[in-house]
Amino acid sequence: MADAAHIPDEAETRARWGAFAWTEANAQKAKEVIGRYPPGRQHSAIMPLLDLAQRQVGAETNTQGWLPVPVIEFVAAQVNMPYMRAYEVVTFYTMYNMAPVGRYHVQVCGTTPCMLRGSDDVLAACKQRGLTKGATTPDGLFTLTEVECLGACANAPMVQINDDNYEDLTFDSMSAILEALANGETPRAGPQNGRQTSAPEGGPTSLREMVSDNHDYRGSWA
Repeated sequence: MADAAHIPDEAETRARWGAFAWTEANAQKAKEVIGRYPPGRQHSAIMPLLDLAQRQVGAETNTQGWLPVPVIEFVAAQVNMPYMRAYEVVTFYTMYNMAPVGRYHVQVCGTTPCMLRGSDDVLAACKQRGLTKGATTPDGLFTLTEVECLGACANAPMVQINDDNYEDLTFDSMSAILEALANGETPRAGPQNGRQTSAPEGGPTSLREMVSDNHDYRGSWA
């Protein structure tokens, strides 16, 4: 799996992020998130608040974002949660980044279904582009991480890049996605081979009328 990403020195991190606070817009969003839970249950808001904080860091750094320790402390205080409890959440879920990442966080699934369907070709395309597992490219554009199952096994091999999944990949299609992102374009997410969502390759084999319309089959049941 991927080498551990480098976490900046604590003094450097606190100097940069020690005064972290919500933007005006995010303060309102945080208030709404906490308000979803009854009194005494505010700890339940920790995951969406951490995600919101990571996105704010990302917006300030033009990256996907990460969670410096002072930011985790700030979020934990928002819901009166001990810092260590919040830290446990951050370290458990891979959706949270514990170290800086690039503008595009390329997470390649290397679990068995993707491996059997060609994840090595996906990683080769990344390597050709200059991406190295556990590292960020010198231009700050891409961070490459190999991860465990991302839950799209029917469309293997696949990657998650920031909030989007790209599926049914080949060396060429992965190379094209990276090239598009590098050029400031937005490649089409989802299957890259023409497949409709997770339908069988070649198209649906049943309920074909549902491909283009919410077809009512009740008349054919009689």
